[in-house]
Amino acid sequence: MNVMSYTVVIPAAGRGTRMGADENKLFLPLLDKPIIAYTLQVFEGDKACDGIVLVVKDEERDRFLEICTTYGIQKVTQYVAGGNERQDSVMKGVRAIQNTSSLVFVHDGARPFVRRKTLEELAEKATNSGGAIVAVPVKDTVKKVHDNRVTETIDRASLWAVQTPQAFQIGVLLRAYEWAVEHNFLGTDEASVVEQLGVDVCVVEGDYENVKMTTQEDLIYGAAILAKRQEQESKEKG
Repeated sequence: MNVMSYTVVIPAAGRGTRMGADENKLFLPLLDKPIIAYTLQVFEGDKACDGIVLVVKDEERDRFLEICTTYGIQKVTQYVAGGNERQDSVMKGVRAIQNTSSLVFVHDGARPFVRRKTLEELAEKATNSGGAIVAVPVKDTVKKVHDNRVTETIDRASLWAVQTPQAFQIGVLLRAYEWAVEHNFLGTDEASVVEQLGVDVCVVEGDYENVKMTTQEDLIYGAAILAKRQEQESKEKG
């Protein structure tokens, strides 16, 4: 089977509460440009990406437009107003996609470091299975706690920390959302909704650099990742 192209939905209507910011954290600078610019450039440069749907607050649309213009982002096909919950926002973004024969990726705007290789593997898995997610094995010991007391130590051998993108055949994800609306189900991520249909969701192993910019400490880590990658690129060129 040929690997399908995809449209990516990026929910970008969040707040900067845990970042301690008084604005959308995606506008915060990471070294020399906004966090969202790095994320958009990943998909702008991927030939398999047919388009980007940005889910935004109405009052922030012009600012996203400005960022896209400044950094040469031409694949944003639609700006969609966000919903009350993340799931509502993503559902609105998916429903706005015109090409119903492609895959749909859903990716956090605050994850600017996903690698092209991961996108390729994810598209291949989703093309052949109906759904796939990016995840990494849990490194730390995990304990179940109740009232500040350990009740169980969980075997981490089978535990994976889920990242994005998550990828699905668009018809599968739309059916899952229809089911969720009918049953008033609110999932923790897209895969948790698709799983309710009994669809097998495959896992692509990502990498630990695909971190989500959530706190001030993440910005420090993100700057270090960028510096390391820039050094690697310099060595490869030189």
